[in-house]
Amino acid sequence: MVSINQTVEGVSADEVKAEWKRLWRSRVDDKDRAEGVANELFPLIFVERGTVIVATRDFRPLNLKEILSAYKFKDVNRLVGQNPSVGGMAKFAKAVLNKQYRFRRLPRLIDRSTPAKVQQLKQGGRGWLHK
Repeated sequence: MVSINQTVEGVSADEVKAEWKRLWRSRVDDKDRAEGVANELFPLIFVERGTVIVATRDFRPLNLKEILSAYKFKDVNRLVGQNPSVGGMAKFAKAVLNKQYRFRRLPRLIDRSTPAKVQQLKQGGRGWLHK
């Protein structure tokens, strides 16, 4: 998240983001109902005490972009960043880079006269690969 000191209606974007973080750190999890509840009042992000902020069924989660848009901040996408479900570099590395073919060396032969005997392969440092 990029920090840009924009102020609209006497409220800065950094104050709203700080309150957003405090909301998620201080929530109370109700394991019987499988939901998370705000334990105090958060006026900058329009959340009252006792508001359900995480639930499992028929629930519309809070969205920081919508809150910042309600304050009419400019360039909200730059203030917040992208959604974690879209992913960043880590997701790109897992999805694309790890799937690419890499050149791997063939194992060296023990006896060059008989190419059928090949050294036993290691299994990525987790022990020997048993055939």
